[in-house]
Amino acid sequence: MTNRHPATELDDTCDEPAEGSAVDQVVAQIRDLIDADGLTVGDKLPTERELCERFAISRNTVREAMRMLKAYGIVDVRPKVGATIVDQRMNRALDIFSFNVAEISRRTFDDIQGFRELIETGTALAIFDAVTPEDLAELRDLNRRMVQAESVVEASEFDFQFHVKLISLTGNRSILDVYGIMKPVILRIMQRGKTRRIIEGETYLEHEGVLRAVEEADHLAYQYLMRSHLRRGLATFAEPPEAHDGRS
Repeated sequence: MTNRHPATELDDTCDEPAEGSAVDQVVAQIRDLIDADGLTVGDKLPTERELCERFAISRNTVREAMRMLKAYGIVDVRPKVGATIVDQRMNRALDIFSFNVAEISRRTFDDIQGFRELIETGTALAIFDAVTPEDLAELRDLNRRMVQAESVVEASEFDFQFHVKLISLTGNRSILDVYGIMKPVILRIMQRGKTRRIIEGETYLEHEGVLRAVEEADHLAYQYLMRSHLRRGLATFAEPPEAHDGRS
């Protein structure tokens, strides 16, 4: 029997991403609801059914919005309990930086991915020194869980965890704190232009290439593969006008 790539377990009918604009709108509406009702940490949000009726939307859209809010660290969602607010930082001090980024510009992509490139390629030697077989197994498990995720939003969370696990090997808590603050905009970048097919193909294989470079302590290969991986999404943006006017 032919061995199947783990990613082929994905349902081909889910190649197209969830309708981002609808989910984004619900996320914004829930934020407005939190502010309007004066909800704070520990308070419960309305149930899925109540949100569906309140915003006249489908349950699937509500669930995707809740997944996003959970990924951003704002709510905790538990069976039979519902969604509870656990952190309002993104609604306040960090709002201007990242949470309110509904559309990622080419400039934002360049800035964020350029920063990540400096961190994630610059820490290669520290990662090589610290990594263990158990770490590699955990990273590969995160990569498998990414391709088995039920949606692009959920897959992006595992993608983020993969990169955070890598840089956590440096033992630098300040870097991890910065990534925590930047998480919403990084997730948005990870979701841009993604389909399930891209996740199961390009993203999965690029992660595997990075892990092989880590195993072999191949510094040049690691830097090249990580840089290429982080820059992959640039192709989803239109080229700036100066790229077409013949000027140097």
